[in-house]
Amino acid sequence: MALLFLSTPNRAPVWRAILSEAGETMFEGEEAVTDPALVTEIACWVPPKDLGRYPNLRAVISVGAGVDHLPPMPPGVALSRTLAPGIEAMVRDWVVMATLLLHRDLPLYIDQARQGLWRPHPVQPATARWVGILGMGRIGRLAAHSLQALGFDVAGLSRSGGGRDAEPGSVPVFAEGDVEAFLARSDLLVCLLPLTSETRGVLGAGTFAALPAGAGLIHAGRGGHLDMPALREALDTGRLSGAVLDVTDPEPLPADHWLWRDPRVIVTPHVAAQTDPAEGARHALAVIRALRLGIAVPGLVDQQKGY
Repeated sequence: MALLFLSTPNRAPVWRAILSEAGETMFEGEEAVTDPALVTEIACWVPPKDLGRYPNLRAVISVGAGVDHLPPMPPGVALSRTLAPGIEAMVRDWVVMATLLLHRDLPLYIDQARQGLWRPHPVQPATARWVGILGMGRIGRLAAHSLQALGFDVAGLSRSGGGRDAEPGSVPVFAEGDVEAFLARSDLLVCLLPLTSETRGVLGAGTFAALPAGAGLIHAGRGGHLDMPALREALDTGRLSGAVLDVTDPEPLPADHWLWRDPRVIVTPHVAAQTDPAEGARHALAVIRALRLGIAVPGLVDQQKGY
């Protein structure tokens, strides 16, 4: 039995070494498959169009943390998202960076620098800023505690209910029924949600109208969360003062897209996190062993819920 590896070639040597040391077989690319019946797992970002070609397939492993781009799996085929501490830390770092950029008015100062303007503006302490985090999974909690340690007043919103998170120095968590109260206290709104039918377009006119005037948006969820026309209108009316985006719709953005030219917006090309090849390979190995032992598959995804 073997794993079919369909990812960037530079990762392949790392995966091959880790799987080989564990006594596992790996095919690199579909053209290398000698017998489709040997393939029991596929590691990929985009799976083959015809998964039915592999009669003994047990799992598809997303080589990243995201799975919303994947089609429904055939009956009996598990879907696993890669769980890697490195991913969580990278996204946390990006969120902290983007929050500080907006907190300290960097888009404004960058635009002034382009114009040759030396013009200071009032500085608020972090303790005066309320940060709201949409999505309090592992990454959301990590980002929340990091921002809290910098002095920000942080709260989260989670479908699992209100209260406080379970970490030391806990962060208040609003339930979905309290979304208006949560948004009203979010000077800086961070989106880390999975993309589902319920969350698609959540960053739209209604959400922006519920934020304090002049709020900032930090978006590292998925492009489908963001209503682009609503974002532009919110920026033009002053409802939003700025945004830092790592994900857009479409991706990549066309070279002539208005976001590139808007001085109130900073765009990064979906680089908040990149999976470390060794961590990805070790996760795949854990999935293989779990399937053999009949135990819980790490990173198992309920595709109807998106997580």
